[in-house]
Amino acid sequence: MSGREEHTVFEKEVKEFLEKNLPRHLARKIEFGEPVSREELTLWSSILDKKGWVAPHWPLEFGGTDWNLQKRHIFDVVCRQYHAPPLSGFGFNMVGPAIIKYGTDRQRNYFLPRIRSGELWFCQGYSEPGAGSDLASLKMNAQRNGDSYVLNGSKIWTSFAHQADWIFCLVRTDPNAPKKQAGISFLLIDMNTPGITLRPIKLVDGSFEVNEVFF
Repeated sequence: MSGREEHTVFEKEVKEFLEKNLPRHLARKIEFGEPVSREELTLWSSILDKKGWVAPHWPLEFGGTDWNLQKRHIFDVVCRQYHAPPLSGFGFNMVGPAIIKYGTDRQRNYFLPRIRSGELWFCQGYSEPGAGSDLASLKMNAQRNGDSYVLNGSKIWTSFAHQADWIFCLVRTDPNAPKKQAGISFLLIDMNTPGITLRPIKLVDGSFEVNEVFF
């Protein structure tokens, strides 16, 4: 089978899967720009996860696929055609690959299956009141205390922190580093940890999806 024929067969397979498994009410919401609940996204994640298609760009051994770039593109295009909901970029595109590359086996075994199934949602803790895009200027402090870190500081413009189970944060673990770009670490933090407080930032229509997070 030639590459073109293989991709045609694959495209047909994706279409047939979506026609059979994508909930119609969910596709309709995406088509008309209606709000989608966490429960609905979790359902779609679990459906894709059972098929093995929830994280196409992850390595096969961690629940991804062995698709080449053409197949990944075909999958993306067909999903948009059928109005399949996009999955959380924070879990699948940011923290998941970081855990795969830099995490311990214990972290991989705990987090990766729960990201794939939609059980755990992450938010991103990068920006601070005095350090927006200039992350080298961040000041949130993390001091090592035995096997733990004591955190002091805040993050701002944290999207969907009110829905997240965990937050991945860039924090300053070495304030005396010779360069301000150094001394910064990437921590995973349970949002139910005592001492974490959220303050919603309301949008002009009165709704909110971004927050301040205080540690």
